[in-house]
Amino acid sequence: MNGAGVIVQAIAREGVDTVFGYPGGAIMPLYDALIDAPFRHVLTRHEQAAALAADAYARARGDVGVCLATSGPGATNLITGIANAYLDSVPLVSITGQVGTSVMGTDAFQEVDVFGLTLPVVKHSFLPQNGEQLTYALEQAFDIAREGRPGPVVIDVPKDVMLAEAPPLRAKQQPQPEQRMDSQYIADANEYLKSCRRPLIYAGGGVAMANAIDAFRDFVARTQIPVVTTLKGIGNLASDHALCLGMLGMHGLRSANLAVQECDLLIVIGARFDDRATGKLAEFAPKAKVIHCDVDPAELGKLRAPTVSLCGSLAQTLNALRLDTINPHWSKRCLKRRQQLTDKGYPRTTDIYAPRLLNALSGALDKDVPVTCDVGQHQMWVAQHMVFHHPKFHLSSGGLGTMGFGLPAAIGTAFANPGKPVVCVTGDGSLMMNIQELTTIAREKLPIKILLFDNSSLGLVRQWQELFFDKRFSQIDLSDNPDFANLARAFGLPAMSFHLAAHEPQIIEAITQSGGPLFVHVHINPHTKVWPLVPPGKPNHEMMEGASR
Repeated sequence: MNGAGVIVQAIAREGVDTVFGYPGGAIMPLYDALIDAPFRHVLTRHEQAAALAADAYARARGDVGVCLATSGPGATNLITGIANAYLDSVPLVSITGQVGTSVMGTDAFQEVDVFGLTLPVVKHSFLPQNGEQLTYALEQAFDIAREGRPGPVVIDVPKDVMLAEAPPLRAKQQPQPEQRMDSQYIADANEYLKSCRRPLIYAGGGVAMANAIDAFRDFVARTQIPVVTTLKGIGNLASDHALCLGMLGMHGLRSANLAVQECDLLIVIGARFDDRATGKLAEFAPKAKVIHCDVDPAELGKLRAPTVSLCGSLAQTLNALRLDTINPHWSKRCLKRRQQLTDKGYPRTTDIYAPRLLNALSGALDKDVPVTCDVGQHQMWVAQHMVFHHPKFHLSSGGLGTMGFGLPAAIGTAFANPGKPVVCVTGDGSLMMNIQELTTIAREKLPIKILLFDNSSLGLVRQWQELFFDKRFSQIDLSDNPDFANLARAFGLPAMSFHLAAHEPQIIEAITQSGGPLFVHVHINPHTKVWPLVPPGKPNHEMMEGASR
């Protein structure tokens, strides 16, 4: 068969049942082969959306996502999505068309150096020059994307290579056995666990990526150590679990940030000391020894020198760690703080208060309903106030912070969970980044419920300008937004608008009772802020806290 046929064969062999893309000249041979493919192709209305949908499909499914685009602008439009997958360690295979080999390097129509452009944001890149090289790339790409610390792989395929004859795929190689942990390092870690008085678990997105959720939860149950999570680690332990102190960091909960600053042993599992989590790194967990567990050796000691490094399978590592007893006073102090936060409740307002609405919505949704999120104030409110029972139900752009992620992510998540409702929480700034994908939702009749918080501004930027730039507001005014509900109707979606706190029960009922797609436009006060907030350059215990207005 030709190269395009082998690409189809490779995708099908990996068990991928849905790919996302947009056709064009250089990739047309592959789109011709897709007519007979045994999997579905979803036509997004922008290549960035294709990459972000494939990213979320991979997160929700726990396997590789695939996106396709043509050469030139098609490929460059993918790059934001590829970078998003890279920074959040998501297994993604991006297949791009390229101009023919005979004109490469001549500035041919729609020719760009995709290999070079994507090099900083991929695990690996391939630029096959013939059928044999294409087959080899396809045999390697999916395993590279999955293995170790997952990430994106790009295969940039010249048009003539897709048309040329290519050898069939060879039988898949058996995966290499997991490397055994060094028993001395495990023994050292267990000694520190035995001698500590105030241990704390700091868990990140690597737990789910390593398929170590069960081992992680068993470790917490055995040791009874309190847990804080990163944004991507939300759901490693159910948000309402007695030992979960919540998200740490810049917009982390007070209970989480203070526990980190007071602990004497920090057990870091699948996390990387990101600046949004640590605040001022030199004063992060200042009293603590550190046991750092990660599959990626590059992360061990990169930002914080660990007392003990445990590199390898997280499940294997967690099963080998032991703690016989824990200081009951420490656990009680941590959990009391979290309970005090829960008991504070929400302010009474006449207008819709996003944190209160999200918390109530979370209680009304089934536990396995996925929620995708854009970037901004609403992203932090979702992380702080909704309850998640598994990381695959909370899909948010962490490392790159990509505005426009939420809508295509909801599409990818919907295809990873056929027939299941998906909630997309977005803001008026983020929504406009990929609003064209409302057409994709309508075309595919996806049961996506879009909850749009509209404060007629770029809320998080506005908050920072108010607090740290002397209220010198610059380019945050979105008061000329369109009528979003009418716009959604024009795309073919049922839509409704709400303004008052008294409408919050109606909003929840609409989202939970609707069978198909739904667009819910919610107006909120532009002065509502995200609290708490760790100011830039400050340690995490120096949190700013304010009123709801």
